[in-house]
Amino acid sequence: MRFVTIQRRLFFSHILAVLLVSGSIGTYFYFSAATSLMASLRERLKNSVAMVSIALDVSELDQVRSPEDMESPAYLHSLKVLREFRKTNPDIAYLYVMRLTGERVEFVIDSDPTEKQAKPGQAYNFLVPALMEGFARPSADEAVGEDEWGAFLSGYAPVMNGMGTYLVGIDMRADEVTRKFRNLRLSGLLSLVASVILAFAFSRILSGHFTAPVSLLIAQCRAIAQGRLDERIEPNSRDELDDLIRAFNVMSDRLLESRTQQRLAEEELRSAKQHLEIRVAERTRELEETNRQLQHEVEERSKAQEALAETARTDSLTGLLNRRAMTELMEYQVGRVVRHKRPFCLLLGDLDHFKSVNDRYGHAEGDKVLLQVAGLLRSSVRQEDLVARWGGEEFLLLLPDTDLGRGRILAEKIRTAILDHKFNCGEEPCQVTMSIGLTEYDGVAEVNKCLAGADKALYLAKEQGRNSVVVESA
Repeated sequence: MRFVTIQRRLFFSHILAVLLVSGSIGTYFYFSAATSLMASLRERLKNSVAMVSIALDVSELDQVRSPEDMESPAYLHSLKVLREFRKTNPDIAYLYVMRLTGERVEFVIDSDPTEKQAKPGQAYNFLVPALMEGFARPSADEAVGEDEWGAFLSGYAPVMNGMGTYLVGIDMRADEVTRKFRNLRLSGLLSLVASVILAFAFSRILSGHFTAPVSLLIAQCRAIAQGRLDERIEPNSRDELDDLIRAFNVMSDRLLESRTQQRLAEEELRSAKQHLEIRVAERTRELEETNRQLQHEVEERSKAQEALAETARTDSLTGLLNRRAMTELMEYQVGRVVRHKRPFCLLLGDLDHFKSVNDRYGHAEGDKVLLQVAGLLRSSVRQEDLVARWGGEEFLLLLPDTDLGRGRILAEKIRTAILDHKFNCGEEPCQVTMSIGLTEYDGVAEVNKCLAGADKALYLAKEQGRNSVVVESA
């Protein structure tokens, strides 16, 4: 009957174990890296398109309806804005503006300089979910999409004050996305090949390290059976097997002595066994310590992932909730209103003439002003109230269990706090004011209509001279 040698068993068991561990870890990191890469690309697209949406003027877009408007100043100015932004990033293929009319989506502006440029009023029939979502909030494709202009990864964002009618779109070239994923797969394949080579070498060395002393012991046993008691084995493995070899040599020596010395040889063998057990126990403790360290590393990685999730919910400049997080929390508050019949208020505030602050003192000083405004908003509301940076210099506050009366009192408090605060823009003081639109959600209408009401009230506050609070009329 044929049998498999211990050396082969050790070799295959070690190489399978190493390949299993390295393959599992490599697969995990590959898919994690691929997911992280796609998430990073989508976030870059959403951030970029959100920046472009701020630079466009809805009143100019309303003037562009047909190809005859392509020579109008409004069309030419908006087209210039899109093409100048496109020059800032070589990965961007096209920028365009679309209009939603009922269920029809049509082009308004297209940055394509070729003859394939979409004309104003031209219908767009590839209505993917991410594009339709872009009329309400920043969004991006989950995967590379294709249309008559080619294959791209696209991002979308609503034009500010467009009331869900206009969006800005950015198409990133699909070949750039494909190149990044190809490099990622190549890195993963090279890592796998290296793991296989290292596993083979490691397993071969380790199995040989264990079986070589065993082969020497087998040869010595055969020598003793043949009566050659003067042969010895020289230990050279520098581990516990050396103790076994030495004990075997001692046993061979004692066989040459009389029966009176046989008991002493047995004691020495038991001593060697105890010593081996101690070493095994020490090695077990070392392995347990290594396991504890690995568990600690897993816990630290989990904490890092939680920190990344928190970062995705906050505005990077002010530390306030971002638009996505506030949208989720509004849906939660809608459920509370339905269950408990207690309304909440929405305050939509916008800093007056803030563009002039950036133009005069620079965006760095403008960012400092936004940070101070964020601090004033936090200190002016209750602990349960929610404050978010809605976009640019716009801030949205959600006040749970608050009616219009108490909401107006808080809105005036915030407006006065900002008016009275001494802002420093560079080396000179500057005054900043805020216009606020206030509305109440009572669970009857949709929350988007409530948000649109706050935006309408804010617009009236701007029309009435700014630095004021306007409540949405019933």
